[in-house]
Amino acid sequence: MRNVMRFLISIFTLAAGSSFVYYLIFELNLFNDYMGYLAKHALLAFLTLVFGLIGYLIAPQVMERFMIMTAWMEHKLQHTPIQELVGGAIGLIVGLIIANLLDASVSGLPWFGTYLSVAVSLVLGYVGMRLGVKKREEIQGYINVIPKFGAAKERFQTQQREKKPDSCYKVLDTSVIIDGRIADICKSGFLDGTLVIPAFVLEELQHIADSSDLLKRNRGRRGLDVLNKIRKELDVNVEIDQRDYDDLSEVDSKLVRLCQELGGQIITNDYNLNKVAELQGVKVLNINELANALKPVVLPGEEMTVQVIKDGKETGQGVAYLDDGTMIVVDGGRRFMGQTISVLVTSVLQTAAGRMIFAKPKSGDGKKEVPTQTATLSEVNAIV
Repeated sequence: MRNVMRFLISIFTLAAGSSFVYYLIFELNLFNDYMGYLAKHALLAFLTLVFGLIGYLIAPQVMERFMIMTAWMEHKLQHTPIQELVGGAIGLIVGLIIANLLDASVSGLPWFGTYLSVAVSLVLGYVGMRLGVKKREEIQGYINVIPKFGAAKERFQTQQREKKPDSCYKVLDTSVIIDGRIADICKSGFLDGTLVIPAFVLEELQHIADSSDLLKRNRGRRGLDVLNKIRKELDVNVEIDQRDYDDLSEVDSKLVRLCQELGGQIITNDYNLNKVAELQGVKVLNINELANALKPVVLPGEEMTVQVIKDGKETGQGVAYLDDGTMIVVDGGRRFMGQTISVLVTSVLQTAAGRMIFAKPKSGDGKKEVPTQTATLSEVNAIV
């Protein structure tokens, strides 16, 4: 194949060189005063062979550059969603049609009319392609208005639902696998659809499990144990997706790209990934938000029974915890250390780290009721 391509490149350069030299010698008559008829043909043959030899020598470099360019284009096309390709193609076609309509009025201009026509075609084609990519969803919506396309899409969706009812993909993040609570959520039956475990997430888990740091190694092994439990013990559809994205280095970016292609959702407890995915239109299921939503709701004035187990950050404060780990700051609770007492809720503070409850001892415990103390900013930061 390489020899054939090298031969074709040589023939192309030979033909192009022959046409160019013929134009110089016989059309422009550059050597009309210095050479006769035979000398001109001899010069034509010599220069044609020179061009052919040059083409033969540069053919390997040309083929190498051509292969690199085609491989790059193929890689980009494979990793570009079909919606962007269709939208870009439609926008390019519309831009070229508009450029063709303007060509009649532009190309007739003297001197630079032809060059201006080419420039208009390039600019409008590029602008149309970019607009088509950005407006791909609206273009798809207009296509669906056509009855033929709308009926075909409806038939396809019906076939997909009949073929695979659980077509809602939930893509697992590394952090939520290591966390371990995803197994309990799957066991409870609150998650439907198919759990997707990307190959690059498995690779990251393996690197963590092979780490020289003991804590990281234990976390990585726990994540692998959680995945084995989900696959073997729980009645959940699990798929290993082998797709990878060489143009992306961050695992979070790969997760977002995969969800965009699958039309799935990310399950995570990573706050930053949560925000990045939402900005790019990917739905996120955050385990921490679910845990906070399931915590008991308390209102100021409600009575609770807690055990004060340690000192607070401020003078006289005591700290207690609910069964779900919610921290309760008891104003004046230090003197009840180690005791189980009744308290009244004074305020509830919701932070990024979770919910904090501020309370005071109930006056009926034989102790003087302690005035309500408002939480300071330094106190909240110290506890969080």
